[in-house]
Amino acid sequence: MYINSMGFYVPSERVPNEYFTSVNGLTPDWIEQRTGIRTRSKAAPDENVDTMGIKAVEDALTRLPYDIKDVNLIVSAHYCAYDTVATVAHKVQQEFAVSGAKAVYVSAACSSFINGLEVIEGYFAMGKADKAILICSEQNTYYNNESDPKSGHLWGDAAVAYFISKDRVSENDLRIIDVYTEGLGDVGKGPGGVLLRPKEDGIKMPDGRDVFIHACRYMIYALNKSLKNSGLEISDISYFITHQANKRIVAQVAHMLDLPMDRFYNNIEELGNTGSASAPLVLAQNIEEIKKGDKVALMVFGGGYSCGCFLVEK
Repeated sequence: MYINSMGFYVPSERVPNEYFTSVNGLTPDWIEQRTGIRTRSKAAPDENVDTMGIKAVEDALTRLPYDIKDVNLIVSAHYCAYDTVATVAHKVQQEFAVSGAKAVYVSAACSSFINGLEVIEGYFAMGKADKAILICSEQNTYYNNESDPKSGHLWGDAAVAYFISKDRVSENDLRIIDVYTEGLGDVGKGPGGVLLRPKEDGIKMPDGRDVFIHACRYMIYALNKSLKNSGLEISDISYFITHQANKRIVAQVAHMLDLPMDRFYNNIEELGNTGSASAPLVLAQNIEEIKKGDKVALMVFGGGYSCGCFLVEK
């Protein structure tokens, strides 16, 4: 599979750490030392998961080497939802008049984007599609309880969109080397590690330590699975991107892999935890800095639990 174009949308508002002192009693230094976050992105009152997803697609269209109407599969992959019936996939299909395309929604917490890639891979393998849009849009602040001292200060909003084809379309395409995902509902706190119950108390992380331990372990586990599938070694990978849940998680993963932090791209300092949009968003934001022939590994861990990795070559 090949990535033909990437686009993203990040709301302009930034909520600084200072805001939370009066909301949940946490000081700016305390938050930054434990999470690496200084500010987080926040959608405007007239924005939502749908509008951000559409804007991410619009951004990707500026670099797309074919007509969007050639797309025959639209996958929205995320856990935040403005409407659980009319999904982002269907909104995008309507907005851009992509007639005849399949439209589906996939969710696996912060692993959703990579699970979406795997779904597309399956459609391609069955011959049921050959060009797809994958949209990941998260509006965590829509659900967030800011007064929660455990996780109310973590969340940010953003959207990312990738156009993906079965075969190479242009010399600028990124080659997807491997896609790996795995459910981990039987590990640690599993489905109780991170919760999103909109009618009750919003998005919560009851046991951050359990999430931390398993995120570090299983992002590396997923990376090793993808490397083995591809016949590659750690030394073959130029850059690494992890799910942007916590800067200390990134540092711990780097330590466990015996790699310097300058091999890891991040955006958590400015945007906070943007959920399943975070890792693919980091790639889209930094793609111009990556050289032709470089390989990048994107590793994720999702509440529920789940993990995934995909490898790309520019």
